[in-house]
Amino acid sequence: MSGDRRPIAARNLAVTGRVAGWLIRRGASPDGISLAGMAAGTLAGLCFAGTAWWPAEARPFWLLGALLVQARLLCNLFDGMVAIGRGIASPVGELFNEVPDRVSDTAVLLGLGVAAGNWGLGLLAALLAMATAYVRAVGKAAGAPSDFRGPMAKQQRMALATALGVWGALAPGSWQGTLPLLPAATLWVIAAGSLWTAARRLGGTARALRGGRA
Repeated sequence: MSGDRRPIAARNLAVTGRVAGWLIRRGASPDGISLAGMAAGTLAGLCFAGTAWWPAEARPFWLLGALLVQARLLCNLFDGMVAIGRGIASPVGELFNEVPDRVSDTAVLLGLGVAAGNWGLGLLAALLAMATAYVRAVGKAAGAPSDFRGPMAKQQRMALATALGVWGALAPGSWQGTLPLLPAATLWVIAAGSLWTAARRLGGTARALRGGRA
């Protein structure tokens, strides 16, 4: 794992440190945690899609999807903490750090596309979300610092997906008729925000490589 890390406020919480310490003492594998996060993200996408496939059971699918999105983020948090805490660096650690994230993002956003009745919109949002990571990775490979700026970085994308899942699970019955519109609106916000984020990161990376401030 690289020391070039995404800034996450939860990393500094006492409870987070205790959980990470528990995992470290038990010799947990950072790569295994990354794969668990990918599994959670994939299942979250299936749950969101399930709201369209089995509309009568939509409420529990929305809630489970939201919980699995948060589980995915927790895995993303702990894999790095465990790697640093155990003092281990896998030769393929960067692959385990990046590839599961791309799979998880794609699964979640495609699942929301199915929920919206427009899988193409989900694919568009997934491709633009992937573009934000691509710009960061290319910039890092070229020698610039990793650029994690938003406004639609991974945390913001998943926060919107989580909020939508909770709303879908808890919204009053009289408002359930609006639900097909909300996944589409959420995906448009994610797509537009991801495009803006990729452009900001590209500009910042170019300035950094020219020797200016990112």
